[in-house]
Amino acid sequence: MKWVRIILDLAKVRISVLVMVSVATGYLLFKEAWSWSMLLPMVGVFLAACGSSALNHVQDAPYDGRMRRTRTRPIPSGRIDRWWALFVALALLAAGFNLLALGDTHTPQVLLLTLLSVIWYNGVYTYLKRLSAFAVVPGALVGAIPPVIGWTAAGGVVTDHSILPLAFFLFLWQIPHFWLLLLMYGKDYEEAGLPSVTQLFSTIQLGRITFTWILATAAAGLLLAMTGPVPFPWNLAFLA
Repeated sequence: MKWVRIILDLAKVRISVLVMVSVATGYLLFKEAWSWSMLLPMVGVFLAACGSSALNHVQDAPYDGRMRRTRTRPIPSGRIDRWWALFVALALLAAGFNLLALGDTHTPQVLLLTLLSVIWYNGVYTYLKRLSAFAVVPGALVGAIPPVIGWTAAGGVVTDHSILPLAFFLFLWQIPHFWLLLLMYGKDYEEAGLPSVTQLFSTIQLGRITFTWILATAAAGLLLAMTGPVPFPWNLAFLA
């Protein structure tokens, strides 16, 4: 039971479930009906997201140990060795991609988008946030990809304007969410040696920027509800 808890923590299951829901949303928006075939991309991307999150734990372990918010995570707390965590990450990634490879004719696009997401998160964003306080902006692209994966798995085209508003909304939504965390834990990032926007802006300035971005996200949600692919009454959720 102890190991199950450790693996769940490494996989950041709550976030990975949201990724899976985003994939399902993209799939349903194209098909407009439940289909058992959607389970394959959903579970495959979920496992890949779990593996990517676990790999991020391995990459960030030296910094996590310096921050009060993250020092209780599995690796810095000593609950699992870094090499075992890497094994778990690679096993989850392998399981996810192998499951996705069992799909139908849309498999190449789904695999490519999922691979792009993992590379962008673990190969670009994870290292970029050590160099720039604004890494979250390009990093937010990772959250915009899952609904496009679902859309593509259902037979849609990546560049279809019908799914792009939802992807753009999810891109915008992540940035104020992260900056709100910085308002609470900015000093933690500074003490860990990571760039933080709290070093560039005062708390008041950062609060104003975050509020402005929240308004932009709300406006994007309103636009999505009015013109996007989400049908009534589900589009009302973006007006809430």
